[in-house]
Amino acid sequence: MKGVQPQLLDLVRSVVEPMGYECVGVEHDSSPGGGAVLRVYIDHADGIGLDDCEAVSHQLSGALDVADPIAGHYDLEVSSPGLDRPLLELAHFRRFTGARARVRLAEKLDGRRRFDGRIIGVDGETVLLDVDGERMALPFARIESARLVPEF
Repeated sequence: MKGVQPQLLDLVRSVVEPMGYECVGVEHDSSPGGGAVLRVYIDHADGIGLDDCEAVSHQLSGALDVADPIAGHYDLEVSSPGLDRPLLELAHFRRFTGARARVRLAEKLDGRRRFDGRIIGVDGETVLLDVDGERMALPFARIESARLVPEF
């Protein structure tokens, strides 16, 4: 949840978690043109449906209106993380060790930015990925985005 202010993350979690949901992640994207989106991913052992997203959105909207942690206009989106769940924290990589992931770095490492492989684990602040039989050590601080790759 890089780039998200800690107080914003705390506010979102303080609403989502008491409602019985896992706060998978929060993204705050703003474009130079002034449009911004606050994206909140929630999960639950029984899955997530439209009613769940609406309930969290309603509660979260009220809390955000009162606290006003984001300057300017933004759209709030609440959704399930989906099958291609984003991996936003080191804990997510630990949790999904053995799963396939697609990772994009902010800057090149060994001449490339994109990696697709199986999560081996986490070592300190480094994500370990098996990419075509080669063990890659990706510094978490350099990861721009990462998602699970659904396997059927």
